Amino acid sequence: MNLMVLADEIIDGRRLTWEDKLTRLVDCPLEELCQGADLIRAHFCGDKVNLCTIINGRSGQCGEDCKYCAQSCHNHAAIETYGFLPKEEIVQTALANEQEGVDRFSIVTAGRSLSGDDFEKALAAYREMSERCGLELCASHGLLTLEQFRRLREAGVTSYHANIETSRRFFPYICTTHTFEDKLETIRRAQEAGLYVCSGGIIGMGETWEDRLDMAVTLSGFHVCSIPINALMPIPGTALEGRQQLEEADILRTIAFFRYINPEANIRLAAGRALLTGTGISAFESGASATITGNMLTTSGASTIKTDREMLRKMGRTVC
Repeated sequence: MNLMVLADEIIDGRRLTWEDKLTRLVDCPLEELCQGADLIRAHFCGDKVNLCTIINGRSGQCGEDCKYCAQSCHNHAAIETYGFLPKEEIVQTALANEQEGVDRFSIVTAGRSLSGDDFEKALAAYREMSERCGLELCASHGLLTLEQFRRLREAGVTSYHANIETSRRFFPYICTTHTFEDKLETIRRAQEAGLYVCSGGIIGMGETWEDRLDMAVTLSGFHVCSIPINALMPIPGTALEGRQQLEEADILRTIAFFRYINPEANIRLAAGRALLTGTGISAFESGASATITGNMLTTSGASTIKTDREMLRKMGRTVC
């Protein structure tokens, strides 16, 4: 398989499916794969790097049993627990991030879904941010109803984050309190309500290369606009605390073939950037076109908005 020819074919309109014997992307030379992925990135996304920040709007006491998550009550990680943050704290954080040059801002909350008074508080925060900020607003509140998605859109939210986490096959090994189909239905509802979807997953949880490929193909079928790729950073107190961290080459290969399979999406770096050269330079040369920046939920971010902007400028990428 000539990877550069394949990259040109994808630029010309070809789209990969399982019929294309995708496992070849696992065995091919990594350097050539990354070069082809970067060509595809340059064509479809250009040099603009989309910067996203998040705020942990409600922390801990989640009833879901996701084995990687510090916020699950089924795990025993030492984290701060609190209820929904005051609106002004959220808005001020968004304004400060906007001033630093971020493109997108999201409230993320623990739990199966956000409902009742907390959902109303989130709507109020989104309305005020919509009035006072120029940021794209994203939301991440679990398994919502179609009506809730419509209300989010009315409040100024333009995209919804709902990771599928892994493949359909491997999902039950990671979570049993909701299903892979629950995740897919959430994506369908968000799109029906007119929202763009940000959905990706976590690698390094014990899945196979075929599972990673299957996740990429699943997201391609939904034409997801933003795909965050998290490399597991095992957290003490979670069920996956003993897993070995991934090698950089494995992360880069995953990013690169996600670009081949999802050529028009923003492939977004998320957790695990500390495992990469220069906290991400190698990934931005291998097909990545976006990143979460600053501190990330319950693990410390490997970079700040300022350092990311400086790094990307030196690479010749556009960040404003």
